Amino acid sequence: MSEHHYIACDLGADSGRVILGTLKGGKVILEEVHRFSNGPSKVQGTLRWNILRIFEELKAGLRKVAAKNIAVESMSVDSWGVDYVYINKRQPMLALPYHYRDPRTDAPFAAAPKSLGEARIFGETGIQFMPFNTLYQLIDDVEHNADVISIADQFLCIADYLNYLFSGVARIDESLASTTQIYNTKTRQWSKDLISACNIPERIFPEIVPPGTKLGPLLPAITEDTGLAEIPVVATCSHDTGAAVAAIPAAGEGWAYLSSGTWSLIGVELPCPLINEQARSFNFTNEAGYGGTTRFLKNIVGLWLLQESRREWIRQGQTLSFDDLDRMAEESEPFRSLINPNAARFMKPDNMPQKIAAYCRETGQPVPETPGEVTRCIFESLGLLYRQAMDQIESLTGKRITRLHIVGGGTKSPLLNQYAANGIGRTVFAGPVEASGNILVQALAMGQLHSIAEVRKAVADSFPVLEYQPQHSADWDRAFARFVELKLAE
Repeated sequence: MSEHHYIACDLGADSGRVILGTLKGGKVILEEVHRFSNGPSKVQGTLRWNILRIFEELKAGLRKVAAKNIAVESMSVDSWGVDYVYINKRQPMLALPYHYRDPRTDAPFAAAPKSLGEARIFGETGIQFMPFNTLYQLIDDVEHNADVISIADQFLCIADYLNYLFSGVARIDESLASTTQIYNTKTRQWSKDLISACNIPERIFPEIVPPGTKLGPLLPAITEDTGLAEIPVVATCSHDTGAAVAAIPAAGEGWAYLSSGTWSLIGVELPCPLINEQARSFNFTNEAGYGGTTRFLKNIVGLWLLQESRREWIRQGQTLSFDDLDRMAEESEPFRSLINPNAARFMKPDNMPQKIAAYCRETGQPVPETPGEVTRCIFESLGLLYRQAMDQIESLTGKRITRLHIVGGGTKSPLLNQYAANGIGRTVFAGPVEASGNILVQALAMGQLHSIAEVRKAVADSFPVLEYQPQHSADWDRAFARFVELKLAE
């Protein structure tokens, strides 16, 4: 039985991994060969990505794969969206890339939708309005970083920038381009209307390629440094959610997905974009998926709230694992305190427990006092936020959703999975934890698989998926009424 090996470099906002994937007998086996922490660096009052450190960590992972002395067929990088690096013919990096949580976009985000019109922007792009979208970052660059733009040939979003460092080929995958809020979902090209209206130089926009495009072989310097052969570098679904959705172990109709990590991305797969006034009012987004599909979803806050809280507790000397927090939350009083996880105050870093306490105090609720109470507040509030999003999806699409597939790191928490089922009042299937979409889209590009249906069957046949049924429905219904009132009062 033949084996095919691929390398996925999977970057999240909190950590990065190099994964060796093996396709054998219609099943995929994943081996994490290298993991490293990730996060922003504070540089003279700004938040930046240490992109060269990320590059070095990925090369360290490639060396570990090369040491296994197996024939690897291709590699690819996937990452979060919106952030980018400027390059030109002489320089592979003109400035350290900004982190999407840097406050520089606050002013353009407040001004641009008003001056251009939300309906105009959404009609062009179908993308939800979030302050860190690439559109607002570029608007800020036009005003405050004109010197950098003046010498830039183009920008590349993070995963495609790293694919460029590995291959020397500068292209942007459609799944990443679609997150920028400057990509026209109808023409499937950059929005000339918005580029012109915002005075952004058209020359800096890279060529868009579809997911599954082979860019070129590893550069000789990379093969010499890592010990790998000159394998193809593939632009898979370079956006991590695009890769995750391509590998959802689902079939048939009536399912939605939740990619659960630092962010929660909840939605459905559609054959074409859904752009109308109601979708805009609910702040949904239309992002490009594999094979010309549309990821119709809402990008909401996820485990970021707990990750930031845990960082603060560690700073205070409380070393608590995520398993510890799950256990403490389960032992805490139910529905003692609720928050709107999407409230603007929670989007920025620094002392998340204090921010949660202030929200509860201002809304007349008991203040969470222990890590367990804070964790339970976060998890229950996320479950209720998922319910609201699911109800909106059904309203917008006219389709009945009977089950939710959760994938990603968030599935490691049985408590959060159960609260998701309780909150939405539907069956939840949780798993796999590890995203295999990057690997399997490479298998499609290299001809070992031939359809998304084959990809999803391979995932379903390869990994355990746990089922969660809704519990305590009446209690969750009452909590949802409280949750809606809290949001209305903001």
